[in-house]
Amino acid sequence: MRFLKQIAYFVGLPIALILLWWVLTIDSTNFFVPKPGQLAETFVEVWFSERFFVDVLPSISRLLTGLVLSIVLGILFGIIIGSVRILRQLSEPVLEFFRAIPPPVLVPLLMLIIGINDQMKVMVIIFGAIWPVLLNTVEGVRAVDEVLSDTCRVYRISGFARFRYFVLRSASPQIMTGVRQSISIALILMVISEMFASSSGLGFAIVQFQRTFAVPQMWSGILLLGLMGVSLSLIFQFTEKRVLRWYYGLREVDR
Repeated sequence: MRFLKQIAYFVGLPIALILLWWVLTIDSTNFFVPKPGQLAETFVEVWFSERFFVDVLPSISRLLTGLVLSIVLGILFGIIIGSVRILRQLSEPVLEFFRAIPPPVLVPLLMLIIGINDQMKVMVIIFGAIWPVLLNTVEGVRAVDEVLSDTCRVYRISGFARFRYFVLRSASPQIMTGVRQSISIALILMVISEMFASSSGLGFAIVQFQRTFAVPQMWSGILLLGLMGVSLSLIFQFTEKRVLRWYYGLREVDR
């Protein structure tokens, strides 16, 4: 019963919005707003074809590569910076400076330095998506419980065991918060990086459809991006519940 209720909550609003869209476009002749049925047909025609291999798979590959590297590097450097007070104080101004630079403005620069290739697109994703993970990891490591830290010292828990069972676990709620933010940033930057001097990818395809006035096809690309975002969110929620099972258990006990 609870499972059915969750499904109803998940699909209820989308179904209501689609019905509203259908009602408002029954007699519409607006060229720029396709009807739900027309968009569904176009979606199947466009993306269930060789475009899936030419545009969708390369985009997913760049997105996952950039996102995974952002998470790994963000956690690694975040733990190092957060564990050393002097290093944290020295690096804070530099981190704030680079965090304030909008990643899209680096696309022309990276095109000159790296070239127009997949590595450039992945670098754009990494530069934008790493900051939420890095900064949240630094704050999570910095805010570990001093009493628990002293307890580990008393029981001579050190090295990798201290890192795995104390530091990483204590910081994991904030790390997962940073990962959640980086997912949406990575998806946005994937599209932006593919709009500049690219020959494949969802961003490239959407721009091409817009330039040729293929409006239903353009909307189908936007719909696909939305579905990718929802899929990534569901995967993250599933992973978060497993990683933070102990954390949610403590919250339930406190209630």
